Amino acid sequence: MPNDRSAPADTSRTPTAPDDVAPAVPVVPGAPAPDAVTRAPVHPPGVVAVPEGVAPAVPDAPAPAVPRGYRAVFAVAEFRAVFAAHLFSLLGVVVSELALTVLVYDLTGSPLLSALTFALGLLPYLIGGTLFAGVADRYPARRVLVVCDLLCAACVAVMLVPATPVAGLLALRCLVAAIAPVFTGTRMAALTDILGEGDLYVLGRSLLRIVSQSAMLIGFGAGGVLLTVLSPRGAITVTAVTFLASAALLRFGTRARPARSGDGGGTLLKESLAGARLILGDRRVRALMLLFWVPPMFVVAPEALAAPYADAIGVPSAALGLLLCSMAVGHIGAELFVGSALSPRNRSRIVLPVAAVGLLPLVVYAVRPGLPLAVAALALAGAGAAYVIGLDQWFVDAVPEELRGRAMTLLTAGLMTVQGLGMALAGLAAEFFPVHQVVAGSGILGTVCTLLLVAEVRATAPGRMSDTEGRDRADRHVTSG
Repeated sequence: MPNDRSAPADTSRTPTAPDDVAPAVPVVPGAPAPDAVTRAPVHPPGVVAVPEGVAPAVPDAPAPAVPRGYRAVFAVAEFRAVFAAHLFSLLGVVVSELALTVLVYDLTGSPLLSALTFALGLLPYLIGGTLFAGVADRYPARRVLVVCDLLCAACVAVMLVPATPVAGLLALRCLVAAIAPVFTGTRMAALTDILGEGDLYVLGRSLLRIVSQSAMLIGFGAGGVLLTVLSPRGAITVTAVTFLASAALLRFGTRARPARSGDGGGTLLKESLAGARLILGDRRVRALMLLFWVPPMFVVAPEALAAPYADAIGVPSAALGLLLCSMAVGHIGAELFVGSALSPRNRSRIVLPVAAVGLLPLVVYAVRPGLPLAVAALALAGAGAAYVIGLDQWFVDAVPEELRGRAMTLLTAGLMTVQGLGMALAGLAAEFFPVHQVVAGSGILGTVCTLLLVAEVRATAPGRMSDTEGRDRADRHVTSG
């Protein structure tokens, strides 16, 4: 369970000096003390001594208001820089995905290659997140983040060259996608340095997720508007600018901090794979990571099949937008409520119950619902994703600091990969079964798998593992550095 890492209130009391102690006498600078004990200077009655450089307290002065919730996160200057950089780069990526898809279609006239452009945004995550995860811990976080942004800007700049062939465009798309999990994992780990490992970190992660969900709603709309006034390459130019803006914000808006673990002498590939083995070899961390991965793998089915379902129930094409955005709207609303209205303890309490039932709204598809009921079911399924707020805290508490960057990178890579796999499997199943049955089946099968994971997470909770498991885990943490 999450630890309350805030310092306890100071309840110590200053002992009263015994009557037989001589009163303190002033000590002249440079003169020897009257005895072995340096005596405190005398203060007039009623005057309280304060440490040097600290302003004395003003009686009856009202205590300054302390920001709470999301406001407290934005009160941290470094987080504001990270947040702005995330907003820039995310909108740039969304716009570039749309513009690059249009550009590939204009150059080839092939719907397959145009669709492949989107798929290539997910598939390389597993490769980058597994093979290059060691970068997140091996080098200082700020340097990694800035270099990742500059590499992505360089890839986008090459896309702008008219002589770049379609194969080159797709290869560059893969390279940007392979860099993404390293960037995201490093940033997630760096947030624990900027915001601490407690509630501020959880709320900071929540804000970044909300922005990611909102970008899906706003970014495609903004990309569509840009494409009405700019060519596809012109719209892609905007992406290069956003990556450079993100790099500048991170370079000048965050502090330089040392790497989490030094160069262990091995190759980066060896270090990345060794970190993955340590992370996945820890029963507790593995259970928590799977709880991040498994529900999203099944919840993407209705999004992947939104177009054929809209056709099956005979709604106009404009209704497709409602089916696609309902889940994101539900997720954003629920996350804002849980992050602002619930205490850290209550956010922790709802993790397993909400995860267990989060996919059940998809079972409504078994009755082939019309548009209003389908939209409501999707919004509820999106709201079920709010369990990850509390899960974020559990994950940080479970992962040793020297592995944190690699763990966050692997978490990001796995999450994107399983979502792509879930979409592919849903599409494959829809070739043999009606769409509404596939979505309902995803809800049922996903719930069963999630319940098994919930049981495993309970079994690995601190205090429930056997002494042998606890010692083995401690040994792995010690040897991981």
